[in-house]
Amino acid sequence: MDYLALNKHAWDQRAKIHLASKFYDVAGFIAGQTSLQEIELKALNVQGKSLLHLQCHFGLDTLSWARLGAKVTGVDLSSTAIEQAQTLAKQCQLHADFICCDIYQAPKHLKQEFDIVYTSYGVLCWLPDLQGWANIIAKALKTGGQFYMAEFHPVQALMEGYSYFGQAEPDIEEEATYTENSPDEKHTMVTWPHSLADVISALLNAGLVITELKEFDFSPYDAFDGLEIRETPHDRPRYYLQHQGQNVPLVYTVSAIKTA
Repeated sequence: MDYLALNKHAWDQRAKIHLASKFYDVAGFIAGQTSLQEIELKALNVQGKSLLHLQCHFGLDTLSWARLGAKVTGVDLSSTAIEQAQTLAKQCQLHADFICCDIYQAPKHLKQEFDIVYTSYGVLCWLPDLQGWANIIAKALKTGGQFYMAEFHPVQALMEGYSYFGQAEPDIEEEATYTENSPDEKHTMVTWPHSLADVISALLNAGLVITELKEFDFSPYDAFDGLEIRETPHDRPRYYLQHQGQNVPLVYTVSAIKTA
């Protein structure tokens, strides 16, 4: 099974759909809005720093960091997404470098080390090898540089019937995309589960020092079944999910430093 070819085809198709969706609101971004959420905006100061965005999709978050003063590079598997990102950068008159490649091939294309390596929301499930991923992050960081990730919590995936713990064989499913304009067309998607322990262990084994781990009982995205809005601080909706009367963890963040 060529999981890269399957996932690339699926994300090439998704990128076309997502560009026209209300979920991503490209028109709002072009008009000056940010695609970043309250969680990561509170955590990172990117002014004047070089930032590598892994699995950047079609670049809205990457370019949002550029608007905040970062010198950005985005990496993604989908050639369609990267083409869209490059077009958006020109349209918005933002400087950004975008690289189209499998994330495990990224070191061959990167010509510098970065102050910040960033990744977010729904990215880890596409990776079969977390240790290889963590090693790439450590190699890409300058000494003293920061890794930051915001990711959907694996407990939420467990609630949907997926394994919490890592497994050698992937989940292979026919899925439509998650935006409101999703057509009936489905594509084959290949994913792997990763527990919190898997993520933290991989980063530690790569030599990074974990400085913060947070868990959140809300999602900034209406991306799962059964979510409900309970509050909208700063005009940003928070989506919650309950199980037997208790809030389900929906997002976690990790911050780490390369010390040597």
